[in-house]
Amino acid sequence: MARVLVIGSINMDLVVNAARFPGPGETVLGQSFSTFPGGKGANQAVAAKRLGADVTMIGCVGDDAFGTQLTEQLANEGIDTRFVRRVPGVSTGVATITLSGAENSIVVVPGANHALTEAQLDAAEAAFADADVVLCQLEIPLAIVDVVARKAAAHGKPFLLNPAPAVVLSDELLDRVTLMTPNEHELALVYAGDCGDWQATLRSRPQRILMTHGAEGAWFADADGQLRHQPAFPVEAVDTTGAGDTFNGAIAAFWGLPMAEIARLACAAGALSVTRSGAQSGMPTRAQLESFLFERS
Repeated sequence: MARVLVIGSINMDLVVNAARFPGPGETVLGQSFSTFPGGKGANQAVAAKRLGADVTMIGCVGDDAFGTQLTEQLANEGIDTRFVRRVPGVSTGVATITLSGAENSIVVVPGANHALTEAQLDAAEAAFADADVVLCQLEIPLAIVDVVARKAAAHGKPFLLNPAPAVVLSDELLDRVTLMTPNEHELALVYAGDCGDWQATLRSRPQRILMTHGAEGAWFADADGQLRHQPAFPVEAVDTTGAGDTFNGAIAAFWGLPMAEIARLACAAGALSVTRSGAQSGMPTRAQLESFLFERS
């Protein structure tokens, strides 16, 4: 299994269940409230670790109770947290999540995640050197994502980018991405909205984009520029929070396998994750993934 270096956000998810989403200016009664460890970076680190990868995390938390709890949670998963920095006077990032049925609505407050600095990455140079693959998202400052991409390239490491939340990315950054993992909407935003034909975009970057497509599964173009489709695995969804992060963690964990097999394993892991509540709490172990696939073989 891969040695994965994850650079990204670490949040506490504040989750409310409600019968329906409130409209503007409206108050509705919730049915329950829970807290779960989250943040795209931390989620993807946990997903990769549970699937068998050796994972190191670089990120920031605040000097509050959430920061302590989240750092301990990562360490308890077996993730190397030496490069997780506590930032004084800043709150830990939070995500407020409203669940209604299997759908969700999320507001993220970055907090300490935006305190990640180039100096912090410089101090973790050895982690880049030791990694088999580097995984990043966009819940940290874009300038830091650029630095991560440059460091990965300097060390000759594959750079995986989950472009969420999506923004327009520079050609320089896109050229450094080994594999990008957007959904169709994110793909359009990344390319400045000029992506009416996502199939053509995938063909133009063979084996460099693995695009999720909702209930249809995932798509990529093979080395010959031919579109390849990995169908989704039908399951009864309980909570879709964290499914995309599980998908990305699986890609990193299984890096080095053929792209078609990575897509199959990532789709299966993402499907399995939605059968339980919570982002990290729903993420499968490797044994659970293997059992899931065996039952469907």
